[in-house]
Amino acid sequence: MTAAETFTFETEARQILELMTHSVYSNREVFLRELISNSSDALDKLRFESVKDQELASGDAELHIRLEADSEARTLTISDNGIGMSREEVISNIGTIARSGTRQFLEALSDAKDSTLASPDLIGQFGVGFYSSFMVADRVVLLTRRAGSESTIRWESTGDGSYTLEELSEGGLEASGTSVCLFMKEVGADDTLPDFTTEWVLRQTIKKYSDFVAYPIRMDVERTESERDDEGKPIEGTEKTTVETETLNSMKAIWARDKSEVSDDEYNEFYRHICHDWTDPLSTIALKAEGTFEYKSVLFVPSKAPMDLFNPEFKSGLKLYVRRVFIMDDCKELLPEYLRFVRGVVDAEDLNLNISREILQQDRQVQAIRKHLVKKIIDTLKSMKLKEDDKYQTFWKEFGPVIKEGIYRDNDNKDKLLSLVMCHSTKGEERISLADYVDGMKSGQDAIYYMTGPSLEAVQNSPHLEAFKAKGYDVLFLVDPVDEIWVQYGTEFEGKKLQSVGKGNVELGTDEEKEQEKASLEEKSKTFEDLLKVLQTSLDEDLKEVRLSSRLTDSAACLVGDQGDLTPQMEQLMRAMGQEVPKVKRILEVNPGHPVLAKLKEKFDGNSDDPAIPRYAQLLHGQALLAEGTHLSDPGAFSKLVADLMVDALA
Repeated sequence: MTAAETFTFETEARQILELMTHSVYSNREVFLRELISNSSDALDKLRFESVKDQELASGDAELHIRLEADSEARTLTISDNGIGMSREEVISNIGTIARSGTRQFLEALSDAKDSTLASPDLIGQFGVGFYSSFMVADRVVLLTRRAGSESTIRWESTGDGSYTLEELSEGGLEASGTSVCLFMKEVGADDTLPDFTTEWVLRQTIKKYSDFVAYPIRMDVERTESERDDEGKPIEGTEKTTVETETLNSMKAIWARDKSEVSDDEYNEFYRHICHDWTDPLSTIALKAEGTFEYKSVLFVPSKAPMDLFNPEFKSGLKLYVRRVFIMDDCKELLPEYLRFVRGVVDAEDLNLNISREILQQDRQVQAIRKHLVKKIIDTLKSMKLKEDDKYQTFWKEFGPVIKEGIYRDNDNKDKLLSLVMCHSTKGEERISLADYVDGMKSGQDAIYYMTGPSLEAVQNSPHLEAFKAKGYDVLFLVDPVDEIWVQYGTEFEGKKLQSVGKGNVELGTDEEKEQEKASLEEKSKTFEDLLKVLQTSLDEDLKEVRLSSRLTDSAACLVGDQGDLTPQMEQLMRAMGQEVPKVKRILEVNPGHPVLAKLKEKFDGNSDDPAIPRYAQLLHGQALLAEGTHLSDPGAFSKLVADLMVDALA
């Protein structure tokens, strides 16, 4: 036994320990995760080194982690029979802060400001994980014995700027491994600190953070049982207390098992466990990547969208593990926001535990995993769409609007996401894909026609569709708010442009038919030219033009926009987001074949200054607004206008 040596931390050590206690970890229970992670690593190292040197093997002893809690003494001990450490390794691994780098560590934290550390490697570089013990303990005593060594090293510190180190020849560990004894803070001293000397708190914490650690985490627990009478009731005075060793973790890392070894029922049960969902998932995706980066993953596509899917506070992301040690519940960096409905687990081999429980977006391994996950999810959805139509229709009904967000957010996968889009159309009640639409296009058709609107009913009855229906052209219905955004980015599919039937001029049919239609419209425009000018003057504050329509067959009028104009729905969406939107003047198209226009022209020819004509212009404009589902700016004035014109007509 050697005399204890005292080592003094550098000046900044107190600041670091204070930072660990108050700033770095918002949830103090993660100290147990850190210590169990260290034990798991030590067991891994022993298993690896014993392959090369069989003398290091711990005989018949099973590799394990053990917890010992003493509520009276207020101590918690975490021990393992792993590789252990030599004196030099203790100084290097546990005393890193004392040895060097405190100033650089603080500078790194300062540079990172409120986000996270500049690099997740810092936790390994500075050994901070072990020091999370001081979040819950007033004093920490570590005993460790290196495999192949006969001596035990004792390390002790109160986190006050120094630690002691001594070598024990007696009273040390009987075999290789490490034991960390925490002298816990009083529970009453901190309302946020659970009692980690109680069985249920330890069980709960292990279940949450370390359930899938590959080695058994054991603890001796007391159980009191009584003899029972014939009715099964306990007999007073026959109580007997026994101590049983129980394993606290399941060690069932389902994602680490081969897909062929896991049943659908097991996957479904695991999904329900991590997602708290009573239903089975719509699809399960099991992944295993090897090579430059390694990870295993099990992902789930739910069968029902959560009610808060579009709530800004919605918690998205995957559960992240590193070598089966739980890191965080909702790692948003692993998936783009438009896949936020996907649930599951990712277990990475080479990532470090991040001190703030966040993985930096710049981490190249995280980005590589993210790219691979996105590809696999999209491929799975494409396969579902091709082979399981009913299931995909269910998926699209629940999550279609979210997928469409990716068309304008993920340029790399825009075309793949467009191929997943499903829409109702004028052809029938079933949704069809863009590929289905292209396959059914008429000969000579060079555009994919669509109509946006506030609801399916509104667009189905829109006057803008009349010419398309009359000539047999299919039109897609886009009625989700997100449709107004993505159509500005997904402007082409399989070489066919997407064109709104509510914007620009309509030219349908063969080239010859288009020329005939154009010539006919020009001729009619000459006939109605003076009337159109009067209508334009009457509506000048609201409209940029009044013109004859080639898209109307039954209705008297409709409103359209130029190609670059905002739609009324897009205006409403932008206002809802708090953005100022300049007034957009639209175009009123009137049907030259409708009796209303014929009567109006007759009235105009009789008296071009008839005061009723501007009022009829207002009526046509209001009807067009109502037909497309847009709210009138002054419903009361419009109602009075209708009543006045009715009186005039009935006079």
